[in-house]
Amino acid sequence: MARIDKYDPVGGGFRAALAANRTGAATPFGVGLDTNGRVVVGAGQTGIVGVVCKPDDALLGDIIDVMKDGEIVEFAGAAGTLYTANTTTGVISSAAVSATQIRVGHTVEATRLVVGVNR
Repeated sequence: MARIDKYDPVGGGFRAALAANRTGAATPFGVGLDTNGRVVVGAGQTGIVGVVCKPDDALLGDIIDVMKDGEIVEFAGAAGTLYTANTTTGVISSAAVSATQIRVGHTVEATRLVVGVNR
């Protein structure tokens, strides 16, 4: 199960309310904000603005951390690979950057994702 390893609480991300109930996920996913400034899976109104790594369930309106800059360990990836998030599903994969695949980071070791959204 992926987990946050390094995260600067001052500049590494931001907090926002969830737009809907969310079942916990073992893998991180890309998120955006809706027109009310709430976190949604995928691009929402703003495009992909960060990554969420939240293994436990959360309810509509719960405040969560959205990572823009940090590191996630126990990530199921391949070493030295660029990773993108899908603008519809938020799924993070090694798919090439495109209009529907936004760069969110890269791996060093296969299990460490260095997140850098909108750098």
